[in-house]
Amino acid sequence: QVQLVESGGGSVQAGGSLRLACRASDSYKCMAWFRQATGKEREVVAAMTPTGTTYYSASARGRFTISRDHAAKMTYLQMSNLQPEDTAMYYCAAGTQFSCGSWNQYRYWGQGTQVTISS
Repeated sequence: QVQLVESGGGSVQAGGSLRLACRASDSYKCMAWFRQATGKEREVVAAMTPTGTTYYSASARGRFTISRDHAAKMTYLQMSNLQPEDTAMYYCAAGTQFSCGSWNQYRYWGQGTQVTISS
């Protein structure tokens, strides 16, 4: 059974930092972080291929860093200079699709970890 377990969410003030972690039960080609704010659609935040190629959304670029520890089956999202608009449930996702940029083909999802940023 595939399992993705996120951790590291919490509440911080604007300008603060958080590091999210995702532990996978198996190794996957594509790993990504998505988020969904209340009343909004889920959106991709960052993704990483097995060779280290990364993708960031416009809002994440320059503030967030995705990384992977393949041996430990861990994926991280280091978030800095957090702003109230970053408040959302953050989900770890895994997939085996040809292109890691095919956002609708991520097959496996964690339960999410809440990130709340106060101004």
